[in-house]
Amino acid sequence: MPAPLPVILDGDPGLDDAIAWLLALASPEELDVLAITTVHGNVGLDLTTRNAGVTLALAGADVPVYAGAERPLLCAPLTAARVHGETGLPAADLPEPRRGPEAEHAVNFLVRAVRERPGEVTLVATGPLTNLALAFRLAPDLPGKVREVVWMGGSTGGGNRTPAAEFNALADPHAAHIVLTSGVPVRMYGLNVTMQAVATPERVGRLRGLGNRAGRVSADLLTFYAGVYRERYGLSGGALHDPLAVAAAIRPELCRTQPMNVQVEMQEGLNFGRTVCDVYGVTEQPANVEVAVEVDDEALFALLLERVGRLG
Repeated sequence: MPAPLPVILDGDPGLDDAIAWLLALASPEELDVLAITTVHGNVGLDLTTRNAGVTLALAGADVPVYAGAERPLLCAPLTAARVHGETGLPAADLPEPRRGPEAEHAVNFLVRAVRERPGEVTLVATGPLTNLALAFRLAPDLPGKVREVVWMGGSTGGGNRTPAAEFNALADPHAAHIVLTSGVPVRMYGLNVTMQAVATPERVGRLRGLGNRAGRVSADLLTFYAGVYRERYGLSGGALHDPLAVAAAIRPELCRTQPMNVQVEMQEGLNFGRTVCDVYGVTEQPANVEVAVEVDDEALFALLLERVGRLG
């Protein structure tokens, strides 16, 4: 069996980040989680950092947490409290964090960790890309030393925060531009695939039926989430956005990807934050991103169910 892939989880929990991180932490055969780095996004940085500690306690994992950027590079901060609740983790029976964040800033940690293991570390990002962009600007050699960035963000089509833009891209378009044009290998899992992976009531019931705390909390989170998705999108449950990105780090075959040239719209206006994906190669510009275009959502949920079932 190959050695587990060294990964750093970067995100803004948020309920689907937390479920994604439970999946990662329950998969030690495939993923060696070196650390968690937190960023602004679904809720403020103080809450995303606390929620990282809650998630680790729920998983029974001892992994260091590094707090990162509290705001985007240039634009005004966004949050998504309507979708994720005021705290980001709207669930009962949550444990308290077992330890606080490290003193070192997440960006400095990213530079140090990647340089210590050049070509080995995958960055699994499930939030705005501010931490990664700052690290790449601070250390211009870093994109050449990262094994891969796996990002939940963007879309080949429309958005969810605006008609054009997906939330993680819109929350810091300038950071997304820096990362996607840095030369680092990127796999992008956008709304065009994540909205096909729905936590239906039947699937939520199966998580609750696992009988463990992690399953109950995951079910509570996805139940809260479902109301917005029924009202706004006409879906039967919330989309498994961030769990899909982590699952694809574990099993890349869950999604078919296509190389594309992807640019991020940074001009203020209707398309601000849009990931412009050259699906048909009409620009004849070289591909810079592997973009997911199809997903096996049944296999995704089966993996999530089995791994959450391993936890306490």
